[in-house]
Amino acid sequence: MILPGGIRLRLALALIFIVGGALLAAYVIVVPSLEQRLVDAKLEQQQSDAEILASNYAVQDAAGRLNPDDFVDVAAFVSNARVVLFNVVGPPVRLLRLADSSGVGSRELTSDPIAVKAAQEGFQRGRVRRDGRWYAEVALPLLTTGDVMLLSGSLEDQLATVRLVERRLLVATAAALAIAFGLGFVAAAMHARRIRRLQQAADRIAEGAFDEPVYDDRSDELAQLARSFDRMRLQLAQLDRARKEFVANASHELRTPLFSLAGFLELLADEDLDEETRREFLATTRGQVERLTKLATDLLDLSRMDAGRLRVEREELDLAETARLLAEELGALADASGHVLEVVADDEVPAWGDEERVLQIGRALAGNALHHTPARTRVVIRAERRRGCVALAVEDDGPGIPAEHQERVFQRFYRVDGGQASGSGLGLAIARELADRMGGSVVLHSRPGRTVLTLELPAAEPAAAATAPAAE
Repeated sequence: MILPGGIRLRLALALIFIVGGALLAAYVIVVPSLEQRLVDAKLEQQQSDAEILASNYAVQDAAGRLNPDDFVDVAAFVSNARVVLFNVVGPPVRLLRLADSSGVGSRELTSDPIAVKAAQEGFQRGRVRRDGRWYAEVALPLLTTGDVMLLSGSLEDQLATVRLVERRLLVATAAALAIAFGLGFVAAAMHARRIRRLQQAADRIAEGAFDEPVYDDRSDELAQLARSFDRMRLQLAQLDRARKEFVANASHELRTPLFSLAGFLELLADEDLDEETRREFLATTRGQVERLTKLATDLLDLSRMDAGRLRVEREELDLAETARLLAEELGALADASGHVLEVVADDEVPAWGDEERVLQIGRALAGNALHHTPARTRVVIRAERRRGCVALAVEDDGPGIPAEHQERVFQRFYRVDGGQASGSGLGLAIARELADRMGGSVVLHSRPGRTVLTLELPAAEPAAAATAPAAE
């Protein structure tokens, strides 16, 4: 179907306008120029003939052998033109026909503008229209008698040639426009099909179907657009997978503690429970509540960061003290999981940052090491000065993170061990975004037997405490 404003019709019409414009320009340049050249050539030939005839006229007149009627007949044969001799009388200037090679008089010739002007001003040439036909005329005064000789030749042959060229050019123009429309329509149809494929691909992507690639093997702008569509498809597919994984993970993370809470609450309602069992149930219930609270907090932080409403303070803090606080806070978890937790810190490691957010990042880094390494793994929390910054690093001697996962662990909802891993897969993603907002970074270096997750922050000199920068 050809739409009135469709690209096929538009491109075909555009090509027609281009070709038509070029041919019109050729017509304007060629046809008038050709006509003028042919007329000038005719006039040049008549001028040359007139000069020769004028010389012969003077010779015959001087020898007393001049017969005007015979002269114009011979002159007409030689020049292939009508030759007329005029007597000039006046003033005012008037022309009287003396001899005419056509043998027929004409009133128009006695007022011929070329002949009259020649009688007044000397040699003249030009073209005139008489009886609906064009003539090339040359007129000059004869020096010996003062008469005027006029050579008048029809321009029908020359103009017929021009009209023939004009007709051929118009026919060629019509053929070229038809060919241009056909070729333009075919070329536009090819582009329209490619654009329609892109439209169909966009519709598929809009409907959530990301499995079919967007491919175009050309090297033009439409192919570049197709490659951009395919990159968008891949990114949207990745986001869609992340969304589905998050829904599944969040459902699992929410369902497990909720079912556990429901079960323990039902058991706690049993009056036959002894006090020790009741305390164990309450402790387990408290742990499930904490798990739900952490998940809700992580989701809230993500939503605030996405909305740009998460406030991060900028204040001076001591990373050495932060490391010791983390060790105290996570000591029970390390003992329960069979890990060896150590702290290695300088006396004072001043940094700029938000103390609560730094603790949150430290929990994510250390918690990652404690949850994802085997028992009896050594986990070390370090606080140290480095060139140009300070660092809070968590090091473990576990099996390490495979190279293909090392950058992806910072993506939201991503977990190396898939659905069986503990946690929501949000901790490291939140940690990196919080570090960025504090002017720092979280970096990972991992190989079998040694994994280091490091929070780097701007260093704060102790003497600069009194002039701390304002909070962001």
